[in-house]
Amino acid sequence: MTGPAILLLLAGLGAIAWASARARALRLAGVARASGRRDAVHSLPGYHGWYVALWTLIPAGIFLAVWANVSPGLVTQSVLADPAAQSLPMDGFSRSAILGEARAIATGAQAGAFNPAANALVEPYRTALSHYGIAGAVLALVLAFAGGAYAFTRVRPDFRARTRVERLVMATLLIASLIAIITTLGIVASLLWESFRFFSMVNPIDFLFGTKWSPQSAAMGYGNEDAFGAVPLFWGTIFIGAIIAMIVAIPLGLMSAIYLTQYASPTVRKWMKPTLEMLAGVPTVVYGYFAALTIAPALRDFAVMIGIHGASSESALAAGLVMGVMIIPFVSSMADDSIAAVPQSMRDGSLAMGATTSETIRKVLIPAALPGVVGGVLLAVSRAIGETMIVVMAAGLAANLTLNPFASVTTVTTQIVQLLTGDQEFDSAKTLAAFALGLVLFLVTLLLNIVALRVVKKYREAYE
Repeated sequence: MTGPAILLLLAGLGAIAWASARARALRLAGVARASGRRDAVHSLPGYHGWYVALWTLIPAGIFLAVWANVSPGLVTQSVLADPAAQSLPMDGFSRSAILGEARAIATGAQAGAFNPAANALVEPYRTALSHYGIAGAVLALVLAFAGGAYAFTRVRPDFRARTRVERLVMATLLIASLIAIITTLGIVASLLWESFRFFSMVNPIDFLFGTKWSPQSAAMGYGNEDAFGAVPLFWGTIFIGAIIAMIVAIPLGLMSAIYLTQYASPTVRKWMKPTLEMLAGVPTVVYGYFAALTIAPALRDFAVMIGIHGASSESALAAGLVMGVMIIPFVSSMADDSIAAVPQSMRDGSLAMGATTSETIRKVLIPAALPGVVGGVLLAVSRAIGETMIVVMAAGLAANLTLNPFASVTTVTTQIVQLLTGDQEFDSAKTLAAFALGLVLFLVTLLLNIVALRVVKKYREAYE
C-alpha cells in the first residue's frame, strides 16, 4: 500500500471517529439534560469529536513517521539476505550503487538498469517493499483503531474533552515556537563556530578594517595578510542598499502613501494600492534582469553622453535604483498604515483652524506617524542590504572602494554567494570568510530590526 493511500485512509478514519464521537456526545448530553443534570455536561460535542479523532490520528501518524525511517533499512536487509544478493561486490560504493539502481527500478523511478547486476535484485526489492509496506499499513491501522476505541470509551457528559484538546493545541504551539527558536540558535551557533575558525586564521582587525579584498589570491597561496579586508564589501553594501536605494525608496514610498491616504479617491486607492504592493511580489531575479538589461546600459550611455569616461555597464547606481524601486512597497505600506492610524479628528481640527491640506500633512500627520515611518524605513534598509540577485546581475563582482556611482562595486551577500558556489574546501580561509561575512550581516540586520522595533514601540502614539 502506498503512502498517499495510507494517509487518505487514516484521514477517513479520523473523520469517522470525529463524527461518531460527536454524535455519541450529543446523545449523552441530551440524556443528561432530559434528566435535569445540565451541570453534568462539561464540553461541547465538537470537543469530544476532536478528542477521539486526535487519538485516532496521532499515534498512527507517529508510527508512520518512525516507520518511514526504519523500513528502508529493513527492506535492504531483506534484499541482502536473498540468494541473488550473494554475488554483489564487497566494495561498499559499488554495492550501494547497484542496490540503489535496483530499488529505483522496483519503485518505478527508473526504467532500466545500467548495471546488469541490478536486474537480479529488482524482484527481491519489489517483494520486500510490498511486504513491509503492507506491514506498516496494517500496524498503522491497528494503532488508529486502538487509539480511537480507547478514546471513544471515554466519551461521557462529565469528561473534560475541551481541556484535553486545548492542552494538546497549546503543546503543539509550544513545539512550533521551540522549533523556530532552536533553528535560530542553530544558525547563530554555526555562524559563530565557522567565524571563529576563520578568525583563527585571519586577524579580525585586518578583516574589519582592511581595504583589500582578494580571497582568490589567498587561496592560490599568496598569503592571508592583506587579502581579506572587508571594508570595500561593507561600503558597497551601504552605498547600494542604504544610500542609493533609500534615496529612491523613501521619497517615492512616503509620497505615494501620502497621496493614497489624503488625496486619492476611494476608487483610485482601491486600484492603486494593490498595484503598488505588487512590486513586493516580483521575484528579485526579475528585477535583476531589468537592471542588467535595461537600466545599466541606459546609465552607461547617459554617463558617456555627459562626459564621464570609464563608466561601467555594471554600476552601483543601476543596482541601487532598481533595489529602491523594489523596496518602495515596504516604505509605502508602513507609512500608509501609520498615517491612516492618526485619528481623523486631528486632521479635521487642523483644517478647521485654517490650515491647508499640505500644512496639515506636514505639521500634524507626518509628525504623528513618524515612528511608524522610521520603523518602515529601517526595515526596508535591512531588506535592501540583504539583497543578492540584483547586485550580482547589475553591480558586478569587483570589490572597489569608490564614491563613483557609475563604477562597479560588490556587496557582502554577493561575495558570500561567490565564495560558497561550487565544491569548496571548508578548512581554508577563503571559504570560511563567507561565514564571517554572514555573521557581520546577521548582526547588522538584527541591530536594524531591533532599533526599528524600539523606535516604533517607544514613540508610538496611542489614540482613542
